[in-house]
Amino acid sequence: MIDLHCHLLPGIDDGPSEIQGSVALAESAWREGVTAIAATPHARDDHPDVVAHELSGRCDTLRAELSRQEVPVEVVSGAEVDLAWALGASEQDLMDATYGGRGTDVLVETPYGLLPPGFEDRLHDVFASRGIRVLLAHPERNRVFQSDPRRLATILDRGIMAQVTADALVQGKRTSSGKLAQALVAEGVAQVIASDAHRPGGRGSLLDAMEAVPRADRARARWMVEDAPAAILAGDPLPSPPPARRVLRKRFG
Repeated sequence: MIDLHCHLLPGIDDGPSEIQGSVALAESAWREGVTAIAATPHARDDHPDVVAHELSGRCDTLRAELSRQEVPVEVVSGAEVDLAWALGASEQDLMDATYGGRGTDVLVETPYGLLPPGFEDRLHDVFASRGIRVLLAHPERNRVFQSDPRRLATILDRGIMAQVTADALVQGKRTSSGKLAQALVAEGVAQVIASDAHRPGGRGSLLDAMEAVPRADRARARWMVEDAPAAILAGDPLPSPPPARRVLRKRFG
């Protein structure tokens, strides 16, 4: 499995404070079947220690420590990009924040509260206009999308990809975010499941998510933690997914 959203780098955002915490987080993921992790710290103004051009080097340092401690997980650089940060970022900063610094795919943070004016258009102007595919992080947590799922549908119809979190899928219909996350999987409009882990044992793992989705959705869920993330890291077109359980209804619950 591949985890495309994890706050793995130490000491720069709200992830582990020390490198040993990063090693513990990577080892925990590896023991549950994760072979590659994208280190995606918050690229936003309230985390000034996240400097885009330093991300690759920080990943190199972590890779060396993981190798020394015999934790065989691949680490890929990236960031969870705040749209406001992106609007003021340089061209090179935007490239450095993409997965592996390839300039092909980027994880963009979904706000938790009200969406900024023109959110959809700005996603296009900042990223799609540069040929960068957007993977929208945890849209199921946004209150606007929970109350008006069709607003999210219009964004996804514009070619934006969606990443749902493992813990939301584990929560399932007990919470608004869980209900929306499971519907996004069932209707075949989300492409990735990721942990958004900040420390070992914190949020649900990819393995937990695989076990939590209804049996009819498990082939799709497997594609969302293996095939689709691999294509995103490679900058390739996504392979055809297994059929969705509720094709093209787009009711999201």
